Amino acid sequence: MLLPRALRSWLCVLSCAWLRAGAASRLKSPALPIQSEREPLPFKGLSGCSFGGRFYSLADMWHPDLGEPFGVMHCVQCLCEPQKSRRGKVFGKVNCKNIKQDCPDPNCDDPVLLPGHCCKTCPKGDDDKKQTDSVLENFEYFHEKGKEKEDDLHKSYNDRSYLSSEDMGPGESRSDFVALLTGGTDLLSSSGVARARFSLTRTSLAFSITYQRMVRPSKIVFLDSDGTTAFEYRVPKGQSDMICGVWKNLAKPLMRQLQSEQIRIRMTTSTTRGEEVEGKIIKHRALFAETFSSTLTSEEENSGTGGIAMLTLSDTENNLHFILILQGLLKHKDKELLSVPIRVQLVYRQHVLREIRANITSHDPDFAEVLTDLNSRELFWLSRGQLEIAVATEAQDPRQISGFITGRKSCDTLQSVMSSGDALTPGKTGGVGSAIFNLYDNGTLDYQVQVAGLTSDVVGLTIELKPRRRNKRSVLYDLTPEYDKATGQATGSWSRLEARHIHMLLQNELFINVATAHSQEGELRGQIKALPYSGLEAPRHELPTPLAGHFVSPPVRSGASGHAWVSVDKQCHLHYEIVVAGLSRADDLTVSAHLHGLAEIGEIDDSSTPHKRLLTGFYGSQAQGVLKDISVELLQHLDQGTAFIQVSTKLNPRGEIRGKVHVPNNCEFGTRGEAEEAEFDDLFVKDPEELKKDPHTCFFENQHRAHGSRWTPGYDKCFSCSCQKRTVICDPVICPVLTCSRTIQPEDKCCPVCDERKEPKDMKAPERVDEHPEGCYFEGDQKMHAPGTTWHPFVPPFGYIKCAVCTCKGSTGEVHCEKVTCPALTCSHPVRRNPSDCCKECPEEERTPGGLEHSDMMQADGPRHCKFGKSYYQNSDNWHPWVPVVGEMKCINCWCDHGVTKCQRKQCPVLTCSDITRRDGSCCPECVDSKEEDDLSIKAPDKRPTRRH
Repeated sequence: MLLPRALRSWLCVLSCAWLRAGAASRLKSPALPIQSEREPLPFKGLSGCSFGGRFYSLADMWHPDLGEPFGVMHCVQCLCEPQKSRRGKVFGKVNCKNIKQDCPDPNCDDPVLLPGHCCKTCPKGDDDKKQTDSVLENFEYFHEKGKEKEDDLHKSYNDRSYLSSEDMGPGESRSDFVALLTGGTDLLSSSGVARARFSLTRTSLAFSITYQRMVRPSKIVFLDSDGTTAFEYRVPKGQSDMICGVWKNLAKPLMRQLQSEQIRIRMTTSTTRGEEVEGKIIKHRALFAETFSSTLTSEEENSGTGGIAMLTLSDTENNLHFILILQGLLKHKDKELLSVPIRVQLVYRQHVLREIRANITSHDPDFAEVLTDLNSRELFWLSRGQLEIAVATEAQDPRQISGFITGRKSCDTLQSVMSSGDALTPGKTGGVGSAIFNLYDNGTLDYQVQVAGLTSDVVGLTIELKPRRRNKRSVLYDLTPEYDKATGQATGSWSRLEARHIHMLLQNELFINVATAHSQEGELRGQIKALPYSGLEAPRHELPTPLAGHFVSPPVRSGASGHAWVSVDKQCHLHYEIVVAGLSRADDLTVSAHLHGLAEIGEIDDSSTPHKRLLTGFYGSQAQGVLKDISVELLQHLDQGTAFIQVSTKLNPRGEIRGKVHVPNNCEFGTRGEAEEAEFDDLFVKDPEELKKDPHTCFFENQHRAHGSRWTPGYDKCFSCSCQKRTVICDPVICPVLTCSRTIQPEDKCCPVCDERKEPKDMKAPERVDEHPEGCYFEGDQKMHAPGTTWHPFVPPFGYIKCAVCTCKGSTGEVHCEKVTCPALTCSHPVRRNPSDCCKECPEEERTPGGLEHSDMMQADGPRHCKFGKSYYQNSDNWHPWVPVVGEMKCINCWCDHGVTKCQRKQCPVLTCSDITRRDGSCCPECVDSKEEDDLSIKAPDKRPTRRH
């Protein structure tokens, strides 16, 4: 058994020595393609700790798994401790300790050690149950979850924890938060008020911010519980009062602080006054039901007051529920509990329509109430954004804030994909419908709709409710007069939305239906949904690219359809977002999306040779991401409109739906790597002075190198070096096999290349794989490889892995890597001559160092010893490993096999008794009644280790 990688990480952490892990553990199973276009791992560039091939966020705790034969060290607890560098950058450091001394004394005479435990416990009985209960009491999760159900019975309607988003349905993976931002009360503070809405999906926090009574902010800062900047967002310039952004890759400690309402948000302007507003991020289930909102401001300067209102209509009655979050209305000194009367009014053009009087306290200034039975006029004014909500105190120093009620605002996109699979009578026509909507404060709804691939002419285009009975449609608005048959589009405005319609629109309860001559009830149908903002630079105000089976070659009669937003940024990176609808349950398997560039429009048959890049593989109905390192040809096809996106499924691997993409760009020279490096300034710092301050920088050949960088060393162009946290690793370059008859050796290159200019005209050149002219991009070495070529993969930080061979498949542009199959050997004692070699071979007595290849010289020089921790062992040495914190592990035997450390756990006999125990210092369990314990164990050779220091 080879020394496991996790144990090497363990020794690295505890002895402060970097040990290179075995490359074979990084290999996938044979013949599995490496999808090089996927996004980097979520923890790339993220603060945390790496241990045993796994990543842990700051403040994570775990029991280290050292792999076979060591297993999980249940008596050792590791912690990823946050540390700060001299530059103030937060990073993680692994700290492990032995917790066996902390075990409690069992309250019984014969305690036992259960599998997977560190501490002995009493056998089944009351004491064991009490001990388990006491352990659970120490975990807040169980304690709080037990209290929640009891507390829910006593919560008042005004308690905002009743509106927590944690009780959302199992299919909802989002958590919603809100923040009210106000200024202070001094003269230099801002009079502005802002409302921020947040959606947490996995490790990304998307935010939509609106503001009033202040100029557009220039910077948004998120502050952790200590007041330290956790994330900073530079606000792009613009004219709207909406700010959209995403905080990606939140560390687990920050996510816990977010859930416990310990994160604050601050916005500042770049004006000479330097206005600033700030507020705490809190949870609110009301956000899930909210369909109307209002931001309340004061007419006083620098009052530090403000508020937000979240409102929604009842599902069946015209009752308006609302919750107010207020700030600065109450003036209280010290910590005295004040109860102040307030007056809440519903106002139309300075006429009070409704009024509610209540009391609020300084410790709980929020307020919730219901306005019942709104009449038709009030509902009309509500839909037009003409109702105003005002809150005023009735104390000695009265204060008032007010704001207009409008439809809920966010950076999400109202959109719909219409498919034949979602029609009232489901079918498979291969057609598609796509629509986007924009709701304004005055209740006007702009729409853009496009349809394609239909079986017959459109006879009806309508926005509808969900039918109460089959084939009993409820039409709200008819878009048919705006439909242009020549373009297949309908563009216009619906200016008479009722308040109920706005409520249903923002609750995803409206549908759009496309009726045709052959399908009078509807050939296509789609639900109007809010697509959550994901931060992609795609123009969502423009119609997306429709995706349909009709566009596939040959056409596919699919019930699915979709649409996609595609854009190219200044660095020539492609951003995409795809939404798919209409897949049946049988089709709802893994789907993958590809981006194809064609030589010319129409060349979409089996004989074509398209450039193809995989965008992503995804489950469900949507996917988004960024594609980098795009070929010049593909960028040209995007610019010329001769590219298309295709979504494939397992049932239709050659394409389920497809759509042509036209993205004008100025990327005639391809992706701009320099600009890309500037994006990741924390990973690749170019300033020499900054590099010197970075604790992860490498110093090599009188030059500082950034962590993660790769270069060719000056002493030998046939080596490739990389910097991995202050350690330089250099590996020989392995040249690919050339198929040409004549080669040349460039002066500045290590590997020869084909000399195509000197090929004889009468000599027939060997056939090349031209199915994929672009070749394959491999993420490991970050290079393009020609179709049909093979190479050993370069995987940082391990270098070239000789136990694997990768091949560029020209037909698909995918990289396939397989393990090397070692030949069968006839000798009895095969050896691995170098630790980096993949296969063993029979020893040759006459073999001399001069017979070694140049690429093996670095590993061949010197004795073939083994290093374990800080100790060195000669070939064939045996020892019990000593692991820091744990000590000597007498149940493990290790030995040195020609430079490779191998370890094996002592073999224990199978016991047939029912009462089994394990004595202190014993490797194997034994029967309680056994008297001859020495005969029950298999003795292992006990050699004293020979150590070199």
